[in-house]
Amino acid sequence: MNLNLKEKVIIVTGGARGIGEGITRQLALEGAFPVIIGNNAEHNALALEKIMAAGGFGFTVEADLTKPEDCKKAVEATLDKFGVIHGLVNNAGFNDSVSLENGSYEAFIRSYHLNTVHYYLMAHYALPALKQTKGPILNISSKVAETGQGDTSGYAAANGARNALTREWASELLKYKIRVNAVIVAECFTPMYDAWLNKFPNKEEVFEGINRRIPFEKRMTTPEEIANMAVFLLSNRASHITGQLIHVDGGYVHLDRALL
Repeated sequence: MNLNLKEKVIIVTGGARGIGEGITRQLALEGAFPVIIGNNAEHNALALEKIMAAGGFGFTVEADLTKPEDCKKAVEATLDKFGVIHGLVNNAGFNDSVSLENGSYEAFIRSYHLNTVHYYLMAHYALPALKQTKGPILNISSKVAETGQGDTSGYAAANGARNALTREWASELLKYKIRVNAVIVAECFTPMYDAWLNKFPNKEEVFEGINRRIPFEKRMTTPEEIANMAVFLLSNRASHITGQLIHVDGGYVHLDRALL
């Protein structure tokens, strides 16, 4: 299926690694021009190098998205390079395990900035350009907002906000014909997930235990599978889909535990 994304300029925050890299790669394969936004210039450059080696094209911007001025800079740099923005993927962030019992005000607010505030700021600064192209917004979110996980109040609150903002923006931006959706991730194997597993002396046993709890095929979702849905939602093939929280999780959230 032709997704009609050729030469579409799409910003992807956290686009150099993990799920973000999966999305930037798939966008490039569809002929789009992904703009990789991240705080590590080396990682950004390596991700772009892989895209170019596969015959694609893109652009990178080094930015610390916890800083409002860097969010603005990322959008301005994209417009300086291309003059247009056709879509935005809010993806950057990670589970920083700020708990209720052992957390603090400072840690909770830091987690919220790390995982949510830049979603708002990137959309806010990109909106004038997106209004011109009717470009969609896609938020990557986590099942933690719906299922809980324990010891991660900051990340759970951040993802609850991501989900709420998805529907709020979908409502607000109807008048501009801008679609807003979210992809909800459960257990997806990324370098960050692998680093977490490495903390356990029985890493393989923990890994297998997680896989057993995933209903479909007893395996984690891949970044490529998240990317396939993300790229579809960014395309005009998803022209009447907005305000949706779409789970790409092998049935993790919604299927009956009795099936396990």
